[in-house]
Amino acid sequence: MDLALAAAAFGVGVVVGLTGMGGGALMTPVLVLFFGVPPLAAVSSDLVAGAVMKPVGAAVHLRRGTVHLKLVFWLCIGSIPAAFGGVLIARALGDGEEVQAIIQRALGVALLIAATGLTVRAYIRLVERARKRDGLLPPLPQGRPRITARPIPTVLVGVVGGLVVGLTSVGSGSLIIIALMALYPGLKASELVGTDLLQAVPLVASAALGHLLFGDFEFGLTVAMLAGCVPGVWVGARISSRAPGGLIRRILAFVLLASALKLLGVPNQETVVILLAALLVAPPLWMLIRRRHGFPLLTERHLVRALQGAHVVPEKPGGPADER
Repeated sequence: MDLALAAAAFGVGVVVGLTGMGGGALMTPVLVLFFGVPPLAAVSSDLVAGAVMKPVGAAVHLRRGTVHLKLVFWLCIGSIPAAFGGVLIARALGDGEEVQAIIQRALGVALLIAATGLTVRAYIRLVERARKRDGLLPPLPQGRPRITARPIPTVLVGVVGGLVVGLTSVGSGSLIIIALMALYPGLKASELVGTDLLQAVPLVASAALGHLLFGDFEFGLTVAMLAGCVPGVWVGARISSRAPGGLIRRILAFVLLASALKLLGVPNQETVVILLAALLVAPPLWMLIRRRHGFPLLTERHLVRALQGAHVVPEKPGGPADER
């Protein structure tokens, strides 16, 4: 048992429990960059660990009825064989240094997609809050909303997502959820998350099986990750009501960007410049977006109350904030 690796996995698990995302996108680069694990072995072990943890969140959404089963079916038609195929492609390329470099670059690209996904989801969540506050959301229909499945594009989304997951262990949530938002804008946020979580279970299981049979799976790595991630997810979920989840998601996006640049081999000087530019540009840009949708800027009082677990309802334009 590698205690340092278990501790790192615990930290990743806490982030996943707080935000509901970031497992594979954080754990795989941590293994590669900080523990010197070969990329193929990191992908294999992380997928096997993910196959153990994914069903927990999916079961919650199934009980709540926030899963669109037809979409899950069509996604799995494409993603399950594609995920297994992604493992076979990695295996066919061999296990030399050149192949490890290819997988590392693919992982970097997948992390960039994951960071983009976090940003897109944050913006959509902000727009939904503004529309709900202003009473612009349409009235809820009687019964469950009907979303007509589009088989061919949905299967293609599953194929692309499955290949990326099979090669990099990243994308089972971030990549596919972006495509679902584009294909089905009428899908409720809860159904979007539930559908994405459930389809990820067979997707990750297929990729994990492929890596067990043909990949570079290491039992010790997986045990250490599970020993840290499982209690970490529990702790993160317990404190999620008090921690400012939006702030954590922004930090997560920044960490994913930094990891992606490192995995893609961007020189240190250029990496520092890009990260500094992101730090300087992103906060004022986000504040402008918030003001455009009628939300106040985050003040010190808001941050203190958020850290204390209080819920502060954003004040309407021209009116005082309603706190409870």
